Amino acid sequence: MRRLSRDDIVKTVDRADDVTIARIIGTGATVDELAEAQAWLANDEPMINDLRPLAHGRVRELVDILSEIDEDGDEDGPAPSPAPTEN
Repeated sequence: MRRLSRDDIVKTVDRADDVTIARIIGTGATVDELAEAQAWLANDEPMINDLRPLAHGRVRELVDILSEIDEDGDEDGPAPSPAPTEN
């Protein structure tokens, strides 16, 4: 199985910065493990219904890293309203 390259990650992971890419490569994961982690994040119910064991090992590490990206993206909502000024 082929280990992940920077190009693999850039093509498949939205909003991945250099630090995140390095963390993902640092797991030693393969292309297949990244795909499995993304499947878990997309919808875990079909995976569980297939009687697959919960993500573990490198796939679990990838799920954790990728979910951090999703959490950071959720914070990009509308800008807060400016505080009222006193006259």
